[in-house]
Amino acid sequence: MSSQGKNRQSYAMRTKRLALSAILAALAMIFSYIEALFPLPVPIPGIKLGLANLIIIIAIYRLGFKYAFIINCVRIFTAGLLFSGVFGMMYSLAGGILSIIVMYLLHRTGWFSMVGISMAGGVAHNLGQLITACLIMSNIRLMSYFAVLLFAGMISGILIGVVAHIIYQKLPHLRV
Repeated sequence: MSSQGKNRQSYAMRTKRLALSAILAALAMIFSYIEALFPLPVPIPGIKLGLANLIIIIAIYRLGFKYAFIINCVRIFTAGLLFSGVFGMMYSLAGGILSIIVMYLLHRTGWFSMVGISMAGGVAHNLGQLITACLIMSNIRLMSYFAVLLFAGMISGILIGVVAHIIYQKLPHLRV
């Protein structure tokens, strides 16, 4: 294949990745909006299902860390501006960054299923938000709330991981 043919093929692959990233970012935003409209009916503050993480874990598997990270950040900043404000954005950013790093590192090992990776991501997300709350409020005692958030992160991570696995299995596995 000539170098011009390879360049065209490379350009087409980048274009496909960009288009898929835009679609996934839009879906993540829609899921964030749904969660803002219909919060979980639990009397425990800070607990959400994390529907947008469904998109992020699929992006890690489909597009890799760089694209998943960008999709996650776009979703967090946009959702923060639209729904939760600056402090909500700070908490989400801390949780989102820690979560995606943990999920990607576990994915790279090849030792964990999508469900296990999602569960670890849910726990890491809650931990990142709790650490941010401790720093903002200068109160380490907030870490006592981690036991509740640990359990909630595990449950939501498992649910999101199961759904992500089902969806991922049904996606066409075209090269992107």
